[in-house]
Amino acid sequence: MKICGVELKGGEAIISMLTYEGETYNVPACRKISFSVSNSNETESIREFHFAFHKLMEDYRVDQIVIIEREQKGKLAGSATSFKLEAAIQITDLPVSLISPVAIKEQLKRNPPQVDFESLDLKRVQQNAFDVAYVQHNRIIFGKA
Repeated sequence: MKICGVELKGGEAIISMLTYEGETYNVPACRKISFSVSNSNETESIREFHFAFHKLMEDYRVDQIVIIEREQKGKLAGSATSFKLEAAIQITDLPVSLISPVAIKEQLKRNPPQVDFESLDLKRVQQNAFDVAYVQHNRIIFGKA
């Protein structure tokens, strides 16, 4: 199964793909690590984001998308643009899940990845997206999805 983890920050969606096959995790090479929207007030910008994101999911045959949940209110609330990007991601035929940062932290504490992030062929900015994909795989494997 191939899962795409997504972290939304402002007008950017940072992604990391992770597969689990034969009791082995793999990080497949991907042509993009992030998508950005320059002007979220323009309908065409959101449409372009939606098309590009879903084309990548189709090209890489992703089975599921998982997004790091953001607060809707308060000091740590996500931006309006990030919620627009989330909606653009959610309107797809693929299953989309949201996982809170607290749940991610708890799962990583219980079952940390057996690999040093530095040894993966990923950029530092992709770590949170990798973590949420890893947590979702564990939820599926251990029946908590």
